[in-house]
Amino acid sequence: MAVETRARVTKGKAKGIDACADDRGIIRAAAMDQRGSLMRQIGQQGGQATPASLTEFKTAVTKALTPYASAILMDPEYGLPALRERANGTGVLLAYEKSGYDTDPENRMPDVLDHWTVRRLVEAGADAIKVLVYYDPFDDKDLTDRKDCVLERIGAECAAADVPLFVEPLAYKKGLDERGLDFAKAKPEAVKAYMAKLSEPRFRIDVLKVEVPVNMAFVQGARANTTGQVAHTKAEALRHFKEAAAAATKPFIYLSAGVSDDVFRESLEWAGESGARPSGVLCGRATWLEGLPVYAKQGRAAFDAWLHDKGVRNIQMLNEVLDRVAQPWWTVYGGRAAVSA
Repeated sequence: MAVETRARVTKGKAKGIDACADDRGIIRAAAMDQRGSLMRQIGQQGGQATPASLTEFKTAVTKALTPYASAILMDPEYGLPALRERANGTGVLLAYEKSGYDTDPENRMPDVLDHWTVRRLVEAGADAIKVLVYYDPFDDKDLTDRKDCVLERIGAECAAADVPLFVEPLAYKKGLDERGLDFAKAKPEAVKAYMAKLSEPRFRIDVLKVEVPVNMAFVQGARANTTGQVAHTKAEALRHFKEAAAAATKPFIYLSAGVSDDVFRESLEWAGESGARPSGVLCGRATWLEGLPVYAKQGRAAFDAWLHDKGVRNIQMLNEVLDRVAQPWWTVYGGRAAVSA
């Protein structure tokens, strides 16, 4: 039996992706699905580490930033009330995975929320479903096959509901610090491999939410490199950007991965210089993390003021870079006219 290799998208999935993109087909999404880690950070900064505080924080970010975003990524556990404050026309992605879902740092098996299904997420307002998975394409075959099976099941669930699936693979390697130099050297090949692998039709993934293929903190000449340690020259980094983009046969968007807004913008600028063309971003902490101490120490009103000043400027500057480097999500599918009607 012949294996289908051409990327396709159904009417329902196209409608869902369109809801998360702007009129040009660029996905300018804000990420606000952090849960356990965000609650801990609020507490560490002197705030109230409670579910109510988490919901209030998410509501403030949603209200302030969605006028400048095409979509908001939210969790269904604490974030559903915040969605009522989103700007008109803002698409909704809902996270399906558990927060901090794996206690085994070696295998990092994915797990979905106990009381949710794709259908229930759609009923709660999702235009698209997002799933995160830690993925080392060069790991033990049994482990990667089990992860592949989880993703295939979720892909089938999304296909049955005719809703788009965004998958966020995060590269890792057993025994290596993901913030260190050795992992920075290994990361590009891992990202290229998972972008190719997860583009395969059997996963039924519609958009890949991916890391930039290099750690800019270890790239020679990058503003983010403050230590002088080098994993890649700029020329090598640009090659990795280009090759990773070429490996994908599905639309991909970049995630900010917790770096600062300046570092993330630099990453996008280098992607554009390399010829890589993402279909947008899903950016969270790079936009609002600097305001977290303001919320924790001074409260909601002070945080609102910070968001409407620095937070809005962060997302506006990011949008300006996207205007230069991004391509419509439907480009990979052969253009707007080729998307299933």
